Amino acid sequence: MSPAINAISAVEQDQATPSGGDDWFVAVHGGGRVGWYGPVPAEVARYAEQDLAGPVTGAPVMDHNGLHAALRGAAGPNTTSVASWAVGAVDCAAWDLRGQIAQAPVAQLLAPAPVSIVPLYASWLGLDVTIPASLSVVRDVGGGGWQFTKWALRKKSHGDLGAEATRLVSAALAVAAALAQPAAFDAVFTWDSTLASLITEQLDRASLLWLEDPLHDYDADAYRGLASRAPLALGERLLVHDDAQALLGLRPRAFTLDVVACGGLTRAVELVTRSCALGIPVYPHGRSFIPGLHLAAAFPHAVPAVEYRLHWEPRRQQLYKQPWLPAEGVIKTPTSPGLSATPKDR
Repeated sequence: MSPAINAISAVEQDQATPSGGDDWFVAVHGGGRVGWYGPVPAEVARYAEQDLAGPVTGAPVMDHNGLHAALRGAAGPNTTSVASWAVGAVDCAAWDLRGQIAQAPVAQLLAPAPVSIVPLYASWLGLDVTIPASLSVVRDVGGGGWQFTKWALRKKSHGDLGAEATRLVSAALAVAAALAQPAAFDAVFTWDSTLASLITEQLDRASLLWLEDPLHDYDADAYRGLASRAPLALGERLLVHDDAQALLGLRPRAFTLDVVACGGLTRAVELVTRSCALGIPVYPHGRSFIPGLHLAAAFPHAVPAVEYRLHWEPRRQQLYKQPWLPAEGVIKTPTSPGLSATPKDR
């Protein structure tokens, strides 16, 4: 008989290491053990403890579909990003708890024979690649053995959009030349449809793996027009109640779902299955790095690589009892039980 969840708690990690504002862990208690997921922002952890604990207390640990349905119901149909992250954090912690009970890594619970090595791609969105001096950093990162690299192309000027488009296109071409191979670029939600159109008209597709999240908001019509002119990466902002069908219908070059933000591993497995059926590869967003790795290990045919955020992930790894450390652009899948997301002081 499956043990039941008897409590959800929010735990602040006593750690002076800067981690991008994410310093809390969500704990799911049951069967005499604790499952963990984090780090997450304080408001996400508190939502999990205050708004989700009651509705799922008593739920069987092993019934992930039933638990996920209860979490979605508790969050309500008009889910905020905080609520969706909290649902995903509890779901991932429940998978960790199941792994602790079964004494198996989560990747092995998702698939009977997960791969032992997961490829990574590196991103450094804090680096301003429009500054020529940054190209030496680009070259150094490019030699790190990653599957590929991703860089930010942030809009800065609110004046002449034509000049701004030329500035960003020149930076993208310089990055690809420095790497001697194509790169992915992330607009970090700073473009509008006019600027995106100007850039896609000028950008050499041979230097481009994809353009990620170029628009402020998800607009199916605007994205449909862009998808005909440039390879796109979409999916990071997908929340637990959002319908992914329209997004996947655009046939993006990459589906960059965030495993926690979309509702957790239970939903991510379903989305990977749907994406794979359409021939769209999944590249999990790096903010949910650890569950993304388990997803990639379980479904290597559908998930070619996971994002490794060079600016933030090394700091976040200092919060864990068992850090995940890449080498030459790959990472070994741990064989320890659960997610291996236990905070350092537990």
